[in-house]
Amino acid sequence: ERERDTKEGRAEPSHTHIMFSKREVSAGSVYDGEEIELYVNSRERQAYDDQANLFAIIMATEHLEGAYERDDISQKEYTTECQKLISQFRLAEKAALKGMTTEWVDFISCIFLRSGLFIHSFGFFVCRTFMQLYSMDCPRATERLLKMGVPEPIHQGGASDAGDVAVMVAETVQRFITTMDAVKLDQRAVDELQPLLFELMDSLTQIPNIPQNFEPNTKVQNWLQKLNAMRAMDQIDEDDARQLYHDLESAYAEFTRYLKRK
Repeated sequence: ERERDTKEGRAEPSHTHIMFSKREVSAGSVYDGEEIELYVNSRERQAYDDQANLFAIIMATEHLEGAYERDDISQKEYTTECQKLISQFRLAEKAALKGMTTEWVDFISCIFLRSGLFIHSFGFFVCRTFMQLYSMDCPRATERLLKMGVPEPIHQGGASDAGDVAVMVAETVQRFITTMDAVKLDQRAVDELQPLLFELMDSLTQIPNIPQNFEPNTKVQNWLQKLNAMRAMDQIDEDDARQLYHDLESAYAEFTRYLKRK
């Protein structure tokens, strides 16, 4: 392949090597100061780049959460950066997991099947295995990226100006309608539905004086967590789609009743 690339006038990809300075045993072979090529073509190099990007986003989220806990950054700064990292994580996860070797995915699938976990948690399981593979001790990032999927401050409604509240209510109504329309129009992919639910959850939690166990928030959050446990390329089945639409419809009805009581 390298000879073909040279003949066609393309630059030969540079290789990354791993040097074993001590005698190490791997897969039954002994290496003593031998250089091992990490990748041999551009496709493999891109796969490693994608995994490195995913690694960096997870680590950045862990540090951001720690900084917020220590009050080193403001809520506004935290929310902006966290929303960006969550969006980047979804894209990076899709690219990185897609580029993994068949053997690696088969290995994870084997562990997954033995675990007895439900199929909707496969994406969560794969990413956790990725983190374990590279010894990533990131409990805060795991909670934020794989479980919650939303920044911490959006759980706190803070607007007090009547005009601001009216705008938030209008945005929330619009996002309810948009999300329900997406389900009705047969959008089933996680990377299509998750951003819509994220925006809806963002709007709901920004409205002030919402009860702590407000039913619409609970229903949307449950679905958001379920989709966060799946891969971006996964799709919900028709039963889940029907249940999602029903939950959104009942949540919207409860939200409008709450507004009428105010």
